[in-house]
Amino acid sequence: MGYAIGVDVGGTFTDVVLRSPAGAVTVAKCLSTHDDPIVGIATGVTRVLGDLDPALVTRVVHATTLATNAVLERRGARVAFVTTRGFRSVVPLGRYARVEEDRYDLRFTPPPPPVDPADCFEVVERVSARGEVMTPLDPGSVRRAAREIARRGITSAAVCLLHSYANPAHERQVGAILRESVPDVVASSQVWPEMREYERATTTIMSAYIGPLMASYLSRLRDRLAELGVRAPVHVMESGGGVVSAELAARRAVATIESGPAAGVLAAAGAGFPDVISFDMGGTTAKACAVRGGRPEVTHEFHVGGTGSFGGRRAGTGVPIKTPAIDLAEVGAGGGSIAWLDAAGALRVGPRSAGSSPGPACYGLGGADPTVTDANLVLGYLGSATIPLSPPLAEKALDRLAGPLGVSRAEAALAVHTIVSAAMASAVHVVTVQRGIDPRGFALVASGGAGPMHAARVAGRFGIGRVVVPAHCGVASAAGLLAGALSTDRVLSRLDAADPAGLLDALAREAAGDLGVSPADPGVRVERSVDVRFRGQSHELTVPWSPSPEVLESGFFARYAQVYGIEQRGEVDLVGYRVRVTLPPPPAPPPAAATPTTPATAPPPGTRAAYFPELGGYTAVPVHTRAGLPAALPGPAVVEDPESTIVVPPGWTASPGSAGAVHLLREEAPDA
Repeated sequence: MGYAIGVDVGGTFTDVVLRSPAGAVTVAKCLSTHDDPIVGIATGVTRVLGDLDPALVTRVVHATTLATNAVLERRGARVAFVTTRGFRSVVPLGRYARVEEDRYDLRFTPPPPPVDPADCFEVVERVSARGEVMTPLDPGSVRRAAREIARRGITSAAVCLLHSYANPAHERQVGAILRESVPDVVASSQVWPEMREYERATTTIMSAYIGPLMASYLSRLRDRLAELGVRAPVHVMESGGGVVSAELAARRAVATIESGPAAGVLAAAGAGFPDVISFDMGGTTAKACAVRGGRPEVTHEFHVGGTGSFGGRRAGTGVPIKTPAIDLAEVGAGGGSIAWLDAAGALRVGPRSAGSSPGPACYGLGGADPTVTDANLVLGYLGSATIPLSPPLAEKALDRLAGPLGVSRAEAALAVHTIVSAAMASAVHVVTVQRGIDPRGFALVASGGAGPMHAARVAGRFGIGRVVVPAHCGVASAAGLLAGALSTDRVLSRLDAADPAGLLDALAREAAGDLGVSPADPGVRVERSVDVRFRGQSHELTVPWSPSPEVLESGFFARYAQVYGIEQRGEVDLVGYRVRVTLPPPPAPPPAAATPTTPATAPPPGTRAAYFPELGGYTAVPVHTRAGLPAALPGPAVVEDPESTIVVPPGWTASPGSAGAVHLLREEAPDA
């Protein structure tokens, strides 16, 4: 086994982790370069390699927000939508749920559809829900659409014919004809052959929308790494936590939309506790996810660009994507979140972020707006970071809030810290309390450059008694990438399938083919599940597959009670079939001490003035490094890393954990 590199590109920082065969870890954290993320990646890779021969690197795993940003910023390819005659308005009409303030907006305007209505085309054909050909395909109608698409200069097309999941023959023919004049064509039967036309259509459109951008990006990334001497295969994290080749990621770009947050959850799942809440706070956003029994919850539909709702994304307010994704809640609250006063003079924090350019005021890169990082520096919680910090610039930025609010600088900073902690707590609320889960029995695993500074405050809001801060928590997503195993998913909707077991076996062979293996190969793991619903109902739940009808029904009834809170029995239908094929993960090396690319800037154990309202203001608190942490460090205290800082509030005690982790225990809470 050679060296492995994990790369996570965030909104503020690009994190790179190099792991040696012996387990030694070298990290680099550099500002993201939004005009071209590859520039920041190359900088980080160069730093972690140092004098190492790049040819020794045998694996590169990447998590990126490229797909997400392309959707949110609407800078993907122009897409033509091709569907069955009579259904061209499915996507333009769409559906939208009015939530929060939208409900009372008399001038409310729904967001534009993902495809211009003028770029929607119809072809003559019709297939039933059970795959019977009702109207044969008219190739002439397809060629007329292809000519018009080419005439308009559109280079990407999404094909989603009615019920093509049941019989993809027409869709394949349409795709073949379109490819004669359109460079990039994506068919729904190839992307995600699942029933429900609108969701399948939007998923296919988004794949066509970001596919060319992703393919170009990954090609340029491989070329740039090769220039640095790294010719190892490049793999990409998918939204569901699996890792696929760059080639497959380019073909299924829509599956990478939530790749970055997924990696952070995997890192938290490996913290050594069966039930944890992943709490990842970076420079731009904060994410939370519940992990039960060592496995994160996975959803089969999520919404991109939707309206925030108590930390989550409300269904019906964005573009629905039908692909597996780790089920997490996200808020626009990070270290770079800007604090501001609204028209009524009330203090707000986020969702706008200073990002990496110009960054928080204390970075000294031209930013002047007060941010969460500036507030934490003023409070004394933050003393060092990856880049030099300027306390005078942070103080000047906070004074812009303190004056209009009529409070001291420290009180303004504390208000910013408190508000952003409350916003992040809302994300934890979504994945626990809002779903009927009591969080008090969970450990909160904090990661991200800013997470450990807020974790204890967030945990205290829910009565959580243990906070775990893993080693390399500031680059947890990049480190989590190296723990991911190659895997891929397949799904197929089929009503009244005569041979469910045979259908699942066929899906497993297709998925294994993407990874270049056979389901029967040693170490290959195949997980089979089915979508089940009560007969007559419209929606289904996914449960593990069993050839025994009794066992399958029992699993569905238990899942139904868990989700809806009521016991129900009755006849059931199987309507969907799913498989995940996973290759054996690379052997995990023993944990080793970090080797920072630059000397740690944390001061030796001493004291620093930090603001704690419980103690009446600024108090001299001990400052320790993670390596120098005593067996039990009562709060208030600060523990500094090169890439993160842990704040230990009064009433909490910090102690060393296994594998370089730091545990925070709340004194009045029982040992969780």
